[in-house]
Amino acid sequence: MTDIRLPGDKSIAHRLLILGALADGESRLRNMPSSLDVGRTLAGLRSLGADIEGGTDGELMIRGPVRWTSPSETVDCGNSGTSARLLTGLLAGLGLEAELTGDASLRRRPMDRVVYPLQAMGAHLSYVDRPDRLPLRTSRRASGGLRSLRYRPRVSSAQVRGALLLAAVTSRTDLEILDRGRPRDHTERLLAAMGAPVTVRRSDTGESVRLEAAGWSGPLQPFDVAIPGDISSAAFLIVARLLAGSRASVVDVGLNPSRAGFLAVLRQMDARVRSEVRETRAGEPVGNLTVEADALSPFEFGEEIVPGLVDEIPALVALASRVEGVSVVRGAAELRLKESDRIDLLVRNLHAVGVDCEELPDGLTIHGTRVPLRGAVRTGGDHRIAMAFGVLAAQPGNEITVDDSSCVEVSFPGFWNALEQSMAERKAG
Repeated sequence: MTDIRLPGDKSIAHRLLILGALADGESRLRNMPSSLDVGRTLAGLRSLGADIEGGTDGELMIRGPVRWTSPSETVDCGNSGTSARLLTGLLAGLGLEAELTGDASLRRRPMDRVVYPLQAMGAHLSYVDRPDRLPLRTSRRASGGLRSLRYRPRVSSAQVRGALLLAAVTSRTDLEILDRGRPRDHTERLLAAMGAPVTVRRSDTGESVRLEAAGWSGPLQPFDVAIPGDISSAAFLIVARLLAGSRASVVDVGLNPSRAGFLAVLRQMDARVRSEVRETRAGEPVGNLTVEADALSPFEFGEEIVPGLVDEIPALVALASRVEGVSVVRGAAELRLKESDRIDLLVRNLHAVGVDCEELPDGLTIHGTRVPLRGAVRTGGDHRIAMAFGVLAAQPGNEITVDDSSCVEVSFPGFWNALEQSMAERKAG
């Protein structure tokens, strides 16, 4: 069975692009993902004056520090919530005048969770049309930097953390975030690896992230790094192979503990999961991963684990639909605020292909079945929904059509070829 190799992790790529522009010197990135989302961050940085050679497909060089300028046109973040929120934090720290917008889906997603704490730091931010929604305008500060902030977010969010940390490190302002959850910690790890004074302390009640930047005069160090494979993309191919009765072996993938919720649920389902960290790159553990199972059990999980697997829930739901018994997802209300209302679409599409399930306010229950699945799936333009039901469509005996296969381009442009290859290898074996 051929090893699965993945495009670079897009969560890490967004952050390395921005931090490379803030570093003092030339930074190089390899294994850049060709996703449309990462392309939006790249284009946004270029519109702000960043000197970046290359594109989101292979190798790229960033010359920092950048001589930042206000963009001449509105910065279009497309479908990328990460681009919108991280660039908002960057602009707030720089104190530049700019306007951010996105596509129809992104303009429905909330922005207050980033805007309110940035305003509390003294950033000048305002909505163009509707409260809590893009388009958003950032304005110049008359004088001075941002104020220090001690903040307790209502929702554990890596995008919120990232935006606040970027604002604080750019304006050299002290920041402390007291979080009851543990979202992805890529921004903290990357900043620390580049020399920023970031500390993280964990306890039974959550974790504290501190950036003591007010008295820090050192520059951010440039980097030369190959971005590890994206475990969120891996999840869908792992599920495809498990459903086909095959072993999934993934090489050179990110094994960050804050992204390990998917693996924890697989273990709960009685899958054999072996992960081996081979090295650390820019603060990120990287290694190989093998998953296999003779038989799987249903799962049940709640809000304590959701921040660590929120993007992989559609893949787990697809897997649960073919596992006998009842699986339960709770504490995942955040899914309603993604590219679509993912809870609603998961339930509607499971019903459409013949899977019994129930919608919950913060999740869903899935009654697994081995009956062949047949029906038409409506993705709502959501890449994770398309990939989840694409995995089910690829299984022998199922007859499922997906209405918009192209929407996977925002995160995993090579997904359909990778899925076809996995299934062809199974047939050949």
